[in-house]
Amino acid sequence: MSYTLFVNLPVKDLSRSKDFFTALGLTHFGATEDMASVVISEQTQVMLLTEPTFAGYSRTEVADPTKTTQTILVLGLDNPQQVDELVDKAIAAGAEPVGEPVNDGYRYQRGFADLDGHHWAALCLATPAG
Repeated sequence: MSYTLFVNLPVKDLSRSKDFFTALGLTHFGATEDMASVVISEQTQVMLLTEPTFAGYSRTEVADPTKTTQTILVLGLDNPQQVDELVDKAIAAGAEPVGEPVNDGYRYQRGFADLDGHHWAALCLATPAG
């Protein structure tokens, strides 16, 4: 069985967040006044919900992603150049770099925090020899 994954993120300014993800080259699928879907792949979408709307679905207090980390969202890419291109676009669109790049022979990874402070990473895994 195959599933479609919808990751829900609270955002302070929906329009600003939509513009940010558009600047990364991602498209939107549907939007209302309080939520929008960012298409990551055919079976993965990130739902941007205004904080009040997100709180309406949550069973606990909405965390402040600039103060705590609940999740790190990782986008798998095909090669290191794509990792650099995506993270460079994110930073140019207002994201903050997170951590140092990792290049250990098995992976190349860079991180950033989006406009609301959510932690993202771009990752390229090396194909094992053999």
